[in-house]
Amino acid sequence: MLDLMPWAWALLALAAAIVGVSKTALPGASTISVAIFAAFLPARTSTGALLILLIVGDVFALLTYRRHAHWPTLLRLAPPVAAGIALGALFLAFASNAIVKPVIGVILLGMVAITLWRRRSASTDAITHTNLSATIGYGTLGGFTTMVANAGGPVMSMYLLAMRTPVKVFLGTAAWFFAIVNIIKLPILVGLGLITVPVLLLDAVLIPLVVVGALLGRWMIPRIHQALFDRIVLILTIVGAAYLLIP
Repeated sequence: MLDLMPWAWALLALAAAIVGVSKTALPGASTISVAIFAAFLPARTSTGALLILLIVGDVFALLTYRRHAHWPTLLRLAPPVAAGIALGALFLAFASNAIVKPVIGVILLGMVAITLWRRRSASTDAITHTNLSATIGYGTLGGFTTMVANAGGPVMSMYLLAMRTPVKVFLGTAAWFFAIVNIIKLPILVGLGLITVPVLLLDAVLIPLVVVGALLGRWMIPRIHQALFDRIVLILTIVGAAYLLIP
C-alpha cells in the first residue's frame, strides 16, 4: 500500500490537509478526502486509514471550539446516532463499499435538496429541538454514513444548517460530536481488520499534513461570514456526494 506513485502521494497529502481544514473551518470538506482515499486505496482499507487522520483533526477541533458546543443537541442525537453506528458496523461487516457509496451519495444529495427547499420556503422555520423526526432521521443517517465511509460530516452539516446554527456553535458541536463518534468507531474498525500496521505507517507520513490543514482552518474561520460559510458547506457536500455516485 505504501508503494504508490508520487502523484498519488501528493493527492493523499492534499486529502490529509483537507481533513485538518474540515475540522477547524469547513465541515463537510472531509468528504473530498473520503473520495481521494477511496480512489487510491482499497475501499475498506481507506475507511480505517482515514479514521486515524480524522481523530488527529478532532484534537485540533476540540482545542479550538470545545467551549462552543451545544450539548442539548448532542444529547438528543446520541440515541439515533448509536443506532446508525450499529447498523453501519453490521453493514460494513458484510457489504463492499462499491454497494454503499452510491447509496450514501443519493442520501447526501437528498439532504442538500431538503435543506435548500426549507431555506427557500417562506412558510418553513428552522428545525428546532422539538422536531423529533428530523433528529432521528439525521442522527441515524449520520451514524450509519460515518461508520461505513467516514462520510457523516455532510449529514450532520445539513442538520446543523437546517437548525440555523451560528458558525462557532456549529463547529463546537461538530467537534465534540465527531471526537466522540470517531473514538467509538476505532475499536470496531480494528476488530474488522481495517486498521493494520501498513495503515498506521501510511498515516504516520500524512499526519503532519493534517496539522498544517487544521492550523490553516483556524486562520480562515474568523474571515468567513455566516452566509459564505453556509454556501461553502453546501457546495462541498454536493461535490462529495456527486463523487460517491460515480461507479
